[in-house]
Amino acid sequence: MTQQNYRMIEKKHSGLVTIVIEVVLLLLSALVFSGSFPGFISDNGIGFLGFFALIPMFAVIRNTGWARTPFYGFLFGFVFYTFFNYWLSSFHPLAVYIAPVIMGAEMIILFPILKAADKMFSKYGFLVQLIIWVAYEYLKTLGFVGYPYGIVGYSQYAFIPFIQISSFFGIWGVTLMTVFPSILLSRYAADWLAGKRERFTRFLKTYRVVWAAYIVLFIAVLLFGFASIAELNNEEPDREWRTALVQHNANSWEGGIANWQKNLHTLMEQSNLALAENPDIIIWSETAFVISVYWHTNYRTSRASYEVVQEFINFANNLPIPLLTGNNDNTLKDPDLPPVLSDGSLNREDHNAVILHENGELKQIYWKQHLVPFTENFPYGDIFPRFNAFLLSHDFHYWTKGTIPIVFTTDDGVNFSTPICFEDVFGYLSAEFVQAGADVIVNMTNDSWSGAVSAEMQHMAMAAFRTIENRRTMVRGTNSGMTCVIDPAGRIIDIMEPFTVGYMVSDVPVYTYKDTFYTRWIDWFPKALIVLSLILLAAGFIRAVILKIIRRKSI
Repeated sequence: MTQQNYRMIEKKHSGLVTIVIEVVLLLLSALVFSGSFPGFISDNGIGFLGFFALIPMFAVIRNTGWARTPFYGFLFGFVFYTFFNYWLSSFHPLAVYIAPVIMGAEMIILFPILKAADKMFSKYGFLVQLIIWVAYEYLKTLGFVGYPYGIVGYSQYAFIPFIQISSFFGIWGVTLMTVFPSILLSRYAADWLAGKRERFTRFLKTYRVVWAAYIVLFIAVLLFGFASIAELNNEEPDREWRTALVQHNANSWEGGIANWQKNLHTLMEQSNLALAENPDIIIWSETAFVISVYWHTNYRTSRASYEVVQEFINFANNLPIPLLTGNNDNTLKDPDLPPVLSDGSLNREDHNAVILHENGELKQIYWKQHLVPFTENFPYGDIFPRFNAFLLSHDFHYWTKGTIPIVFTTDDGVNFSTPICFEDVFGYLSAEFVQAGADVIVNMTNDSWSGAVSAEMQHMAMAAFRTIENRRTMVRGTNSGMTCVIDPAGRIIDIMEPFTVGYMVSDVPVYTYKDTFYTRWIDWFPKALIVLSLILLAAGFIRAVILKIIRRKSI
């Protein structure tokens, strides 16, 4: 065998070893990153890991070749979301694949952009990567497949002083501060893996201005946080709203008249027990009462459903206080046609809704505005009819989305809004509710299907940021957890044991603050970073082209 053949074999072996190392580092980073959130490693998450979990990922992006970068993007996104959202398999067998595939596909684009930023800006490319990362996290929440789960900043939900900047920057400021150490330290890790073994102290000296600025900023963030908490502690609420949250610990998706009636009896029983503690309102969870109150009161297309609705109405009419519940609200699809068409089908639109029943009447209704993609909504059925038929054949049910941020008002003057299900993980929605006049955010959720405390903790952790962003108290009415009250500093002030039947009566502090900067200028920070990212990438590309032309002319 010739010397040249030996060199070729050695080169191939070296390349294979490099690929194995890079894949292992990506898998390690995905696993550790998932561990920073509530998940299968810890129900509460290990938030400290969020500051360093992405070091291997960014190191691989810096060192690897361009050809492997898109593949690595998909691999990281798919593996991270499989670890992080492992409980989606309980939601639907398809869901555990859909979310990781979509997130992985997004990172096919993201990874090359991050690599380009590192290459084009040399010494300070990591700062451009930081801006791009925050911009990406915002962009991935938009549109039909918008999915806020896995945003870095949410890993810090328990670091209360640190996350108070959300009232100004939203979750995006927390993400920037959290991911910065990973991005900077990944540069040292990448060079070390590539054989450039400079001393760490020398590395720190090279970037001493950047580190010093971050430390000063970190201290400023904490000082702002402690000052905000102290201000809240010294402020008396405008009033207290005594809520009775009923947790019936049953999956509302398990249908059938007998099952719905059984759930209704559990809800009524627990509500009657709660009345002994003199609450101002009784709150049930998302679709706690499934059968449409409006439809079966007005059209009576099913005698059995009508009888269960009458039982609900009789109970609500006899209550001395308002009843708030999730409900499958049905309305006429075509108001010019009867409820039952000539072919026997129903002239009906379905809405995932919340209804307020007070003083013997159905007083107000809110329709869910941000529907769960694929399972609750697929707007491209005409374009992809086969895929649409596939979704419908797998027991998915589509809802008609609402468009108005309804503010409920009780007779005793409490103004509140009710994001349904995962609507409370989208910052813009809660801010729009507060802009419309809500003084309390009441999230109505059904997470029982997950069967995992960690899934419910992930949801609650994200919900906590809505209280800080808008400086409003949140009440979470869930069917199995996490049923709780979160104050305007993001602190859990009352909580029920998950996956249990019972009720919790809490005195909810109601604050009518002036709107925060975030509430007034929703998501201004990531939008500014998107523009900045585009400007920097364009400038970097133009600079690279000019330098290439100059080099050619100098040869």
